[in-house]
Amino acid sequence: MSLFAIGDLHLALGAPEKNMEVFSGRWTGYVDKIRRGFDLVGAEDTCVICGDFCWAMDLEAALPDFAFLNELPGKKILLKGNHDYWWNTAAKMNAFFRRNGLDTLSLLHNNCVPFEDAAVCGTRGWFYEEETGAAHDAKILRREAGRLETSLRCAGDREKIVFLHYPPIYQHYRCGEIMELLVRYGVRECYYGHIHGNGSRSAFQGEENGVHYRLLSADYLDFYPLKIR
Repeated sequence: MSLFAIGDLHLALGAPEKNMEVFSGRWTGYVDKIRRGFDLVGAEDTCVICGDFCWAMDLEAALPDFAFLNELPGKKILLKGNHDYWWNTAAKMNAFFRRNGLDTLSLLHNNCVPFEDAAVCGTRGWFYEEETGAAHDAKILRREAGRLETSLRCAGDREKIVFLHYPPIYQHYRCGEIMELLVRYGVRECYYGHIHGNGSRSAFQGEENGVHYRLLSADYLDFYPLKIR
């Protein structure tokens, strides 16, 4: 049983006007590339989807994308990205999954998911490009830090593997609140998405304060999920 992860699939089966093939390059034929990439994942394996799963605006519109993901091998754990407009309360999303037979999908949201002797933890996170006003930004950052801490506490004494959508480090940016939690809870590995194309060259991938960071955006990985464990 292995643990994989990938971010930013940006599926558009339920919102074809948002199809990423308009960007050409690595995005050409990306749905088939995603299907090919998941050939690495076995039926008993788990893959974390680090946000920006699809472009649909609500759950019903996202159903074709969820059905596509559900049929891929393995169990899939989804966390929220900045373009996941379909995201709703956990109760509504879980009910939607049950109603539509999406039995390989689960959520990472104010919880953790055990994996052998470790625990999958995470949340969306926060990024400087979202800044709109000091009070608003501080409120959202507190919320995201709180969700991450809830997830880390849920893991108890297990090894904690953290998955975020936003990078805690990017060029001169540091999200101190998120990074402090990673250090305080003894996290050694943090995986994130959000960064695409030429921006990947500036993504921080390495160790800082004992935490190793790595980028998992789908186009950066050529649509092959990365094996974590």
